[in-house]
Amino acid sequence: MKHERENTFAERRDASLGAKKQLLERIKSAPKPDQAELDRKRAEKEATAAAREVRQAEQLRAKEVEAERKLAEAAALIQSEAQARIDAELETVKAAANEAAQEVERKEDRDRRYAARKARKR
Repeated sequence: MKHERENTFAERRDASLGAKKQLLERIKSAPKPDQAELDRKRAEKEATAAAREVRQAEQLRAKEVEAERKLAEAAALIQSEAQARIDAELETVKAAANEAAQEVERKEDRDRRYAARKARKR
């Protein structure tokens, strides 16, 4: 049995082209956005971009302030540690000087006792 109408390649191609033309006509006949709506959308995008730039600048400034604060803290810590080392060294030097002075005093006492013993024997 043969069909009266066979679907040949040419017929399928023509049907496809017809469908594409109908789709194109439907797109062309669709309502276009008016200029006011386009301007409003563009303004919204620009406002969003400007707000994003402001936020990024604020975040960058906050990071800079935080870095400066950390740097100041580190400098203060280093300074306090250096001062603590200086104080410890000063205490060590004072203790050594005090020990030397006591040693000199002990030797002087010993020498006086020795001289007194010698004076008594004479």
